Amino acid sequence: MKISIYGDSFVTSGIFKSALINQVGNDHNFKLKDVNWPDTPFHNDYGEGNFSKIKEYLGNEEDVINFIEDSDILVTDLAPVSESILDNVKNLKYIGVSRGGPVNIDIDACQKKSIIVANAPGRNASAVAEFTVAKILAQTRLITLGHTTLMQGEWRGDLYRLDKTGRELSELTIGLIGYSHIGKLVKNLLVPFGCKIVFSDPYVELNNEDIADGIKKVSLENLLDMSDVVSIHARVTKETVNLIGKKEISLMKKDSYLINTARGPLLDYKALHDALSNGKLKGAALDTFYEEPLPENHIFKNLNNVTITPHIAGASVKTAYYAAEVIAKDVRNYIDGKKLVNRIC
Repeated sequence: MKISIYGDSFVTSGIFKSALINQVGNDHNFKLKDVNWPDTPFHNDYGEGNFSKIKEYLGNEEDVINFIEDSDILVTDLAPVSESILDNVKNLKYIGVSRGGPVNIDIDACQKKSIIVANAPGRNASAVAEFTVAKILAQTRLITLGHTTLMQGEWRGDLYRLDKTGRELSELTIGLIGYSHIGKLVKNLLVPFGCKIVFSDPYVELNNEDIADGIKKVSLENLLDMSDVVSIHARVTKETVNLIGKKEISLMKKDSYLINTARGPLLDYKALHDALSNGKLKGAALDTFYEEPLPENHIFKNLNNVTITPHIAGASVKTAYYAAEVIAKDVRNYIDGKKLVNRIC
């Protein structure tokens, strides 16, 4: 087999190749390439022209076509794969994309051309779940505020005052919007803290473990009304764009917190900024934004009650190696003519 490996500086072509050799041996023709992401931002939104159906990619049409050439298999993290690219790589029969949501691949075009696509669902679920809990603690226990003010030369001893200090998670109700891979892992990490946990997800029901842990399923409106911390873990669909806007934020408790480690389009950031500025919400912790990278004059940079990070919740060493391993196992299944574990089309 001729296998093109289009890596980057996170899931490198070398990591992919090592995982593939462990699964399928070294008797294949491997071709390697790494693009300069994340140092160079990927194309965050849908592209134009031939790339209008894909997003979160890095690379141009000509370079991708020339790299794939006559390969049978493409293994990638961020390569743009459009219908026009597929028209020019006639031998390609299989794509392994190490993403939970392979939005850089035109799945409809792959189906039309009978090209198999397999992905790595939940590849960074544990990383994002850990990061979410860290975000919650950074806000509720004043870690971010204490750090930033101390770095600016101000000793905030007043943060020990009863009227200013934070609350322990055991006192709080945590509301999880979305209860799939990541939402459930966040729940697992939070249970030992002793907090009350509720979730809202129209596609998930309580299971026996949830019942044993005291988890409750509620409507979105009830979740917003009763939660001290609201954490978003939904996927972006037509129905979930601006899932949390001005109306939803108005339903939240005064002095509650909003956490978003999912995707920017789920949240109305102007409405959130207003709520943080006027004292409706006590704080927020954000890892993703509608516009990435953030512009220098972004409105959140002037607030002292937010923890913001540059879309790194899913970044961990384990994630990179695990994603490559998942992809390599299904490449082996494909070559051996066996059923794929994570086939999309």
